[in-house]
Amino acid sequence: MLITKRALPRRTFLRGAGAALALPLLDAMVPAASALSRTAANPVRRLGFVYFPNGANMFQWQSKGEGKAFELSPTLAPLGPFRDAVTVLSGLDNDPANPWGDGIGDHPRAGSSWLNATHPLKSEGPAVRAGTTIDQIAAAEIGQDTPLGSLELCIEPAGWMGTCGGSGYSCAYTDSLSWRTPTTPLPAEHNPRNVFDRMFGDGATPEERHALRKRNRSVLDSVTEEIAGLELQIGAQDRVRLTEYLDAVREIERRIQRSEAHSAAMPDVDRPLGVPDSTGAHCKLMYDLQVLAFQADLTRVFTFQLGRETSQRAFPEIGVPDPHHATSHHQYDPERLAKIGLIDTYLVQLFAYFLDRLQSTPDGDGTLLDHAMVMYGGGISDANQHSHTALPLLVAGRGGGRLAGGQHLAYPAGTPHANLLVSLLDKAGVPVERIGDSTGQLRELSGV
Repeated sequence: MLITKRALPRRTFLRGAGAALALPLLDAMVPAASALSRTAANPVRRLGFVYFPNGANMFQWQSKGEGKAFELSPTLAPLGPFRDAVTVLSGLDNDPANPWGDGIGDHPRAGSSWLNATHPLKSEGPAVRAGTTIDQIAAAEIGQDTPLGSLELCIEPAGWMGTCGGSGYSCAYTDSLSWRTPTTPLPAEHNPRNVFDRMFGDGATPEERHALRKRNRSVLDSVTEEIAGLELQIGAQDRVRLTEYLDAVREIERRIQRSEAHSAAMPDVDRPLGVPDSTGAHCKLMYDLQVLAFQADLTRVFTFQLGRETSQRAFPEIGVPDPHHATSHHQYDPERLAKIGLIDTYLVQLFAYFLDRLQSTPDGDGTLLDHAMVMYGGGISDANQHSHTALPLLVAGRGGGRLAGGQHLAYPAGTPHANLLVSLLDKAGVPVERIGDSTGQLRELSGV
């Protein structure tokens, strides 16, 4: 590539009829004479939060050993290929999820306090109150330069009205993992088509975008000329990156269109168009969309619910046709515990798929996994006891060199889960003094 003092703008879009396609980071976006081109780049840091409901089989979740000399548990074994980029955390408690005199409602308290360590107001009506979640605190800072401040995704649609599960808590507490303000829960999107349109659709009206899809065209078809023009301006390595990125966009479109066609052909189906039939296919498609969003720098923050608390989703694809929530109240029955262990491991396998996609996607002088921090876990440990102590938690990614990885950090009982939230914000370059009941940072995340 010719060395010039000119560079493509970092926020370059390819625009066509009904489409606006952001580009991944290319060498051509870095001025050839800049310090950034001569040294390791100061990477863009990205944050993600993946939540699973209904607790875990803690007997199979808990890893053996501490520090670097630890062994991944049976549930976490699928993360073996990424062991050096994973930190398992044990012993962290989220006391604000406990009743505090409010009685039943551990499930809605678990999810709504997971990212803010704030005890929610018990309310069945619209007057809900929790706390601003750390994804939104981060989005307000590191999301200023991206088209989307954050993405809120899930695999189960909202739909309950009033109180959920007879707990006396509004469904807002189970439907929303992310809160923009203490009184503003953010809805999560479960339909991949809607997510894709939010990321790439740029028609003047919904009808225009629908007409584009109805003609069975790819979003890429409308920007063909701009792609050809761009390829003349960039070097060979950038052309390879661009081709890989565009191939990924087209493949996700193809999968969404296939799901739409399948769903449309089935009579009396409640599933919105574009939602795959199986949990695994749905999760992978949503994970792929999140990789694209990071790769194109459409957003640097996401939350993803693998199910709402009290979810009764079954998992027949792994031999568990029983409802998840009912099974989670296992009463220490070995058969039920085994089924919960299968569900836990399956969800970790899907998370490993996401990590593999991050690891295989170049980003600056490394990969997306090198520059990301993704917190994975749940707001309940032992579901039979509705326990909010010693939560199942881990952090994946290297955080631009700020996370040591490859370790198991075991903390004394009573250590606030909020300390992890404060620590992740600090490593994302958004320091705060306190979140909820935090008492300080977890310095060991950096390996010191």
